[in-house]
Amino acid sequence: MSKLKLDKDKLRLGLVPASTIESVGKVMTYGLTKYTLDSWKQVETCRYKDALMRHLVAYLKDENSVDSESSLLHLEHLLCNVAFLNELRK
Repeated sequence: MSKLKLDKDKLRLGLVPASTIESVGKVMTYGLTKYTLDSWKQVETCRYKDALMRHLVAYLKDENSVDSESSLLHLEHLLCNVAFLNELRK
């Protein structure tokens, strides 16, 4: 017998690909080698927009390209910049 679960209108966060979550986590973990925890919240959004564009251009030139400083994919940095911008717009 199944129990009634009233979750019809709740977000289905399990649908978010784990690799996307891991990618953002990788970039943020790398960031801790350079910056303090949560310092990203103090950065002007224009700087994230610029970084996003640099990583986007690099990704468009080569989908498998990696950032020379972090050795992480430009696409992973792109995802993280989008996450920061999304969070900071609130």
